[in-house]
Parts: sequence; structure tokens; C-alpha cells
Amino acid sequence: MNLSEYTAHDAIGLAALVAKGDVTSGELVDLAREAIDSVNGDINAVVESWPAIEGGSGDVKGGPLAGVPFLVKDLAVSMRGKKLELGSRLAQGIVAAEDSWLMSRFRAAGLVTIGRTATPEMAFSTTTESVLQGATRNPWQPALSAGGSSGGAAAAVAAGVVPLAHATDAAGSIRVPAAYNGLFGLKPTRGRSSNGPALDEVFAGFGVQLGVSRSVRDSAALLDAIHGHAIGDPYVTAAPARSFLSAVGRDPGKLKIGMLLDPWNGERTDPIIAAATLSTARLLEDLGHTVIEVQPRPGLGISWDAFVQMNATIWTATLVGWIEGLASTTGRPVDETTLEPATLACFRYGKEGKASDFAAALAMRNTVSRSVGAWFEEVDVLLTPTLPQMPPAIGTYDAGAEAMTGLAWTQRVFQHSPFTPPFNVAGVPAASVPLETHPTTGLPIGMQLAAGFGQEALLLRLAAQLEKARPWARRRPKVYAGAR
Repeated sequence: MNLSEYTAHDAIGLAALVAKGDVTSGELVDLAREAIDSVNGDINAVVESWPAIEGGSGDVKGGPLAGVPFLVKDLAVSMRGKKLELGSRLAQGIVAAEDSWLMSRFRAAGLVTIGRTATPEMAFSTTTESVLQGATRNPWQPALSAGGSSGGAAAAVAAGVVPLAHATDAAGSIRVPAAYNGLFGLKPTRGRSSNGPALDEVFAGFGVQLGVSRSVRDSAALLDAIHGHAIGDPYVTAAPARSFLSAVGRDPGKLKIGMLLDPWNGERTDPIIAAATLSTARLLEDLGHTVIEVQPRPGLGISWDAFVQMNATIWTATLVGWIEGLASTTGRPVDETTLEPATLACFRYGKEGKASDFAAALAMRNTVSRSVGAWFEEVDVLLTPTLPQMPPAIGTYDAGAEAMTGLAWTQRVFQHSPFTPPFNVAGVPAASVPLETHPTTGLPIGMQLAAGFGQEALLLRLAAQLEKARPWARRRPKVYAGAR
């Protein structure tokens, strides 16, 4: 197998070749490392790789993902003996003593973890441009952002390094980079898998983990591999009656789909992206679904400004604990020498908060969760653009950050990605599907599909139907390992 052949397969396809004996896992790992050497200088997606096979053996068999090269994000998942730096100078050089629960699931699935991918500092950004790790560039147009916070994972998968990679999402961090890089990205339901043992709720339940992939079935198989409850988890979501992978290819039925063109912050979506959303709506109608334009009521249940304030309170208070823990571990100061301006502003904002502010934010979380849940009493699925604008140029996102408060930075992050965070607050599943392209640049445009609590299987059935009707697997970015 050569590099072009390697990049032509999704993860399930590669695992099937390993199972048949047509190729070994070790050979796939060698090809993945060749791919890193080929493209990483252009996109800066992989911040560290290692020569020894981790998580499986060269002849591992069994399971739809066994033997497949894999990358983990430099955040939220710990791998015994490997660095976990959170994209931050404050955490530089920290090595994990043990596997997290999720890492143990990746190993059990037979995934062969060969490195870690870039993240913005503490993941509090929708671009991936940290001081520690540098800017991750979009394989479709390297002058543009790859998105965040799972930008390294998405850029690596889009460029053909691996067929799927670990990613996290607390406000859109799976879906944003999936949209920018032309990938499928599913944010699971709250409680679908464990963040433990070191983490529990992650931003009061907003943060979940899964991955980004080039096919719907790969994400489904990954969700099968990691779902479940660990001892002490604060949330438990019941396992499905059938595997998530079995949902792929099953008829989703005739669905009532609500379409929202403009976000809840009162701003307008770029006309080209709005037109792309209407194109997806027409495709859904051609497939037999009913699409109606909606403004979900009662909206978020609170104003947009209150929604941002709630998130700022919860996010920054959580960051305080992370940052103080890292400072204690490393003996480093919490200042401009260890933290970027936006992160330091968020730390200071979180330190100023009161316990009553946090309690009020949790009450608002409840209001938003009830309101978002009510939308799915009226429609089966909600369709929105994943993002209202195309990717920003590298180096522009954090302009003026040194003068911002933590609240102002949160406003910037949420203004950039206003369609995604309500589904984190409510804990319901949502996915970005790479159905559309920009008519002049050819850049991918992601469409977001969201459903009610625990309805990942419905989203997978619908996304797979769309994937079959409008395939994206043959689209290739400018920077692509298989083309070299």
C-alpha cells in the first residue's frame, strides 16, 4: 500500500484490510508517519508524534477500528507517559501518569495512537493559534484558520494524515473545525461517554468528547467504541438498543426539519452560506423530508447577552481551577510569561466572580436546556449553518485581545460561532456535515444538524442519507498527503 492508497480509505476500510491480512497495522502506522512528514510543515496540525506503536499491535484484529492510526487532541484525554500541555506554556512539559477513561476505550478499540494534535490555549477559542504550538493552518487554504478548538485534529484528518482523530466540544469545538475542513463532526449527548477520572462535568456539563472523520460511519464506530458510564460520572445517558454503526444506512424516515438561517445573536449569516443552507434544504426535500423555516420559540429562554454572560461565568470559573492547578504542579507564575492575553483575562475574570454568580449561571443553564429541548417537540431535526461566516485569516482572530476582559473574549468567541453553543448548554447532540462548497473559492461549508436528547442515531441515519445523496469523500484540499 502506498500513501495515495492509504488516504483513499476511511478508518473502517483500513481496519477491514488489517482484519483480512492485506496490510498490517504497523504498515499503516508507517504510512501515517509518512503523511505527517509530507504535510505537517504546511499545516502544523500534529505537535508531537512517537515512533513506537501505542494502543495496539501490528496484527491486531477484531472491531471496526482495530489497527487504525489515530491522533489525540492535546487536551481532556490523558495518555500514560505522554505529554498533556493544553496548548499552554503554563503546562509545557507535563506528562500524564495514567490513561484517562476515554484513552482506555481508544486502546480497547484497537486504535493505534501515534501522536497528539494542536489546540488553542485551554481550548477557549474557535481558531487554533497558540503561542506554544503556533498556528494550525487550513489544508484547503493555508492562509486561513483551521478552526478550533479541535483545529489540529481536523486539519490532520482533512490532509490525509489519519482517517479520524479525537476531538472535544464545549461550545462547537468539534463542529467548527469540521465545517472549515470539510469533515463530519458529531457532538454527542451529554453523558454519552466519560471525561473521567480527573474531569467530571467539564464546564458544567457543556464539554463532551468524540472525534472528527471523513465518513459518517467512522464517527458512528468511534461512538460505539467510547460510549458508556464510568464510576462516579455525574451524568448517565442510556445506551442505545442497537449499535450506532448499525444506524448508518438505515432509512431515517420522513422527518420534519426546522431550518434556521440567522443566529440567535441578531446578526445575519453571510449570503453565500445562507444560500448553501437553502441548497441543503432543497436536498432534504428531494429526499422526502419536510423543511420549514423557523425561529425556535421561546428561543434560548434568555437574551443573547445573558447567554454569553452565563457561559463566561461558567467557563472562566472553570479555567481558574485548571490554571491554579497547573501553576501548583509546575511552579510557574500565572502571568504574561505563561498565559496568552485572552486566557489571562479569562482567569482574572473568573477570579472576580462570586459563588452566587455561578449559581445564577447554572439556573440560566436550566432555562436554556428546557427551551432548547422544547424545540424538538415541534421538529425532529433542526438545520442551521454550522457557522455564519467563512474562515478568518491566520493572525486576525485575537486582534486586540490584550485589552479585553474575560467577558469580552467570550463575546468574541460566541459571536464567531453563534449557532453551536446552545446545543452544548442543552446537552443535546449536533453534527456538522460537509455538504456544501463556496461557489468561487471551493472552500467547504458545513451544515449543522441537531436533534433531541439521546438522538445520535437519528442524526447518523440522516447524515448518512445525505452523504449518499451528495458524497464528499472525493473532495481534496490543497494540502493533501495522498497527492504527494
